[in-house]
Amino acid sequence: MIESTATPATTPAGLPELRRVWNPEGEPWAELLVVHGLGEHSGRYERTGRLMAEAGLRVRSFDLVGFGATGGPRGHVDSWDVFLDQVEAHVGGSGRPLVLMGHSMGGQIALEYALSTRARPDLLVLSAPALGGGAGWQRKAAPVIAALAGRLPVPNALKGEQLSRDPAVGEAYFSDPLVLTKSTAKLGAELFAAMDRARASLHQLDLPALVMHGGSDTIVPPQSTVILESVAERRLLVGLRHEIFNEPEGPEVVGEVVEWIRARLAG
Repeated sequence: MIESTATPATTPAGLPELRRVWNPEGEPWAELLVVHGLGEHSGRYERTGRLMAEAGLRVRSFDLVGFGATGGPRGHVDSWDVFLDQVEAHVGGSGRPLVLMGHSMGGQIALEYALSTRARPDLLVLSAPALGGGAGWQRKAAPVIAALAGRLPVPNALKGEQLSRDPAVGEAYFSDPLVLTKSTAKLGAELFAAMDRARASLHQLDLPALVMHGGSDTIVPPQSTVILESVAERRLLVGLRHEIFNEPEGPEVVGEVVEWIRARLAG
């Protein structure tokens, strides 16, 4: 069975960074770079990475600054560019086509990266990208609280049953010592600002993109990604919750993504 290999490295800012790779048994036909979501880390993609590698992809991921085994204050970032700098450090170099894939907050990071002028991936895959969420008062209060107490910890307020219909997923999430259940006010303010920037710049997206969203997602509202239909292929997965790859249908969802990648690279 294919398993990931984790290695220590350094972020562009000089912080310790954990990197993870799933190598296929033969020569890979493309590379997939995974950006994880809020509170989690690259190790939560073990099944997804294995399935992708079994399909012939070389899968890479890393823990974002402030999360998992990467350095930085826990659940905190001073500037969203820190995340974009991390992604850029992993783009290119292999000579193979590169697919950038992000989930939830990682989907927002991947989308904004694709909208930037940085080194480009060939394809973009977004799983429930965080283009919406949070009450109106939270959006208004976030910059004020961040300016007064940027490192104030705020509960993420997630429940296990919101992640997947498989109870084991939620149980594993909350028993994982690397999972964070709080993030700072500054990170929240940066995330809300990133949402606004991405929505305002969507018309600039000029590479093939696939958006996958669970129809029963109560963390990132499915309606928040309808706006992406003008620039990407969007698939609403009826009945699935936030972590579509960790649902009982996860292997089939991975298969859909792999076939989409094959078709776009062949085209």
